Amino acid sequence: MRVAIVGATGMVGQVMLRVLEERNFPITELIPVASERSVGKTITFKNEEYTIVSLQEALSLKPNIALFSAGGSTSLEWAPKFAEAGTTVIDNSSAWRMDQNKKLVVPEINAATLSKSDTIIANPNCSTIQMVMALAPLHKAFKIKRIVVSTYQSISGTGVKAVQQLENEIAGIKGEMAYPYPIHQNAIPHCDVFEDNGYTKEEMKLVRETQKILNDKTIAVTATAVRIPTSGGHSEAVNVTFENEYELSEVRRLLSATPGITLQDNPDVNVYPMPIYANGKDDVFVGRIRRDESQPKSLNLWIVSDNLRKGAATNTVQIAEYLVGKQNV
Repeated sequence: MRVAIVGATGMVGQVMLRVLEERNFPITELIPVASERSVGKTITFKNEEYTIVSLQEALSLKPNIALFSAGGSTSLEWAPKFAEAGTTVIDNSSAWRMDQNKKLVVPEINAATLSKSDTIIANPNCSTIQMVMALAPLHKAFKIKRIVVSTYQSISGTGVKAVQQLENEIAGIKGEMAYPYPIHQNAIPHCDVFEDNGYTKEEMKLVRETQKILNDKTIAVTATAVRIPTSGGHSEAVNVTFENEYELSEVRRLLSATPGITLQDNPDVNVYPMPIYANGKDDVFVGRIRRDESQPKSLNLWIVSDNLRKGAATNTVQIAEYLVGKQNV
């Protein structure tokens, strides 16, 4: 099992390596790939050193699986080349997510739709993954009509430059800015670029990707995405309106029984999800479950997850595990 990690030196690539090691993924040959300036440098995996190679060299090695996390332009150019060489690509960028010929996969929800013919598989956006993880069992039971979501997103979702900006601001150091404003002691309602409709790309990802993953274009979704100065995970306030009536006890039962979900919902003793709990973990944490008293058949939830793990690296590795288990690679 030859596995290439494209973007091995980046934040998500580093977490991918950690997750592969933790989960003891069956690798016989690791092929770390990064930009030309990193070629020849080394990374450590399972106490062994591996030399970083170029995309062209990795392609010539014909890996069984390539986990891509090197940006959309790299994925658009190179994923088809790897697929043509017989490699199954699992891509963490936004390049292929809305391609009607590519599957957008959260393994707990729709991995069963994958087949050997799926040579490029898209990993959803981090904020979408945690939301649909919690909503998929509820949609199945009560049928979702509408979702209103506000996100409180970690700086790690932007990348190393944003983490450095926050650290500089806390230390009182002037440095390169990832955002148009200070992020320390601030909240910026601006994740990704603005589209013509006044929503950001991040907000529209929540709309389009949710409908695709849940395979239901009738679900109405509206989103506001906000960047906050945390580094351990994304949080979401989610309001859902169902077609059918529900009981809170059944909502809690369904969520408790869903693999990959941890229920933290006891406000009497201040138990609810927070990024500080989710940091470094693979589960999606759900709490503050309560009826929306202003609207019939509606529910409020608070959903938190580590955006670099389940929101990116872990979900990608889980897709690879599914393919290996089904002998699709």
